[in-house]
Amino acid sequence: MPRLVYVLHSGNLYGTERMALATLEGLRDDFSPLLCSPAGPVIAEAQQRGVATCVFENPRDLAQILRRELAQHRDVCFAATAVTHSVLFAALNLFYRRRGVHVHMVHGGTDERDSYGRKKVLNGMGSIFVAVSDYVRERLIANGARAARIRVIENFLSPEDVATRPRRPPFSRPGVRRVLVVSRIDPIKRVDLLLECLDRHADLNALNVRILGTGWDLEALRERARATHPNVTFVGFSDQVPRELAEADLLLHLCPVEPFGLALLEAMAAGLPVLVPNSGGAGSLIEDGVSGLHFHANDADDLARRLVELRTAEAAMLNQLVAAADRQLASRFSAAARIEDYRRLFHGVV
Repeated sequence: MPRLVYVLHSGNLYGTERMALATLEGLRDDFSPLLCSPAGPVIAEAQQRGVATCVFENPRDLAQILRRELAQHRDVCFAATAVTHSVLFAALNLFYRRRGVHVHMVHGGTDERDSYGRKKVLNGMGSIFVAVSDYVRERLIANGARAARIRVIENFLSPEDVATRPRRPPFSRPGVRRVLVVSRIDPIKRVDLLLECLDRHADLNALNVRILGTGWDLEALRERARATHPNVTFVGFSDQVPRELAEADLLLHLCPVEPFGLALLEAMAAGLPVLVPNSGGAGSLIEDGVSGLHFHANDADDLARRLVELRTAEAAMLNQLVAAADRQLASRFSAAARIEDYRRLFHGVV
């Protein structure tokens, strides 16, 4: 059975790491998976799921792991999230010349150079870029990655994840009252746009808004909200996101350059309508008026327009958005379909 080595640049357990685990789990009937990362909670989670692991602290450690894997296995497929790790594998395999597919995962991020600009150095190393959204593909091409080497495979939720999440009851009365934001509180995430919207449209202060997440802007925005918008609560870090989603009426996403937005799929699984900017990966995930709603990115007045509409929206319309989102989860964001994309990719079937 071919070896599949998946190297993460972080030992955290956020979207990138969770998708790596889900992919390895889905492929273990075809490959012998090995997850490599710095120390962190992803290692414990992988071991709990029965995925073999290796911990490294620096490139030298990783080089020793890769040499061992290349020496022991004739067929080695490789996936990485950091350019340096892909370069290291490509350099070592010049010597070992093992058969297998080299995939560089691009989940995107907030820094254009680090997230997309450095990827072009892999153009001549035989690697295939996997972009998690059309937006990420566009940014890769704009930064010099070869379009012919890019495949788009969107993120997904496993059936078990969807089935075990708490779910909001169907809407039985008009309008949304409880708005939830799940986001890092950093400038690029544009959480400040919501406060600007409320500054301009006082009638929206009847909404109850909860914002989950931490970041550079947390304390400044929390103080601003305390002074002018007592209906807005900056909760900070929360380990109760599934419960919070099931108790809200709307998930509001504000970042105009989000690469994907796994929280949107989690909201869909919770039976929650979503409102997102009409740009970035988030905008490409949601079909406006079908599986959710758009507002004009970075436009506080258009955000207000949408929120005003949602305050009086008919329950039937809100339930229709939820039903369409459920269909998207079962098809476009299906674990089975996306794992099959990865299976074909690592088997070299293009």
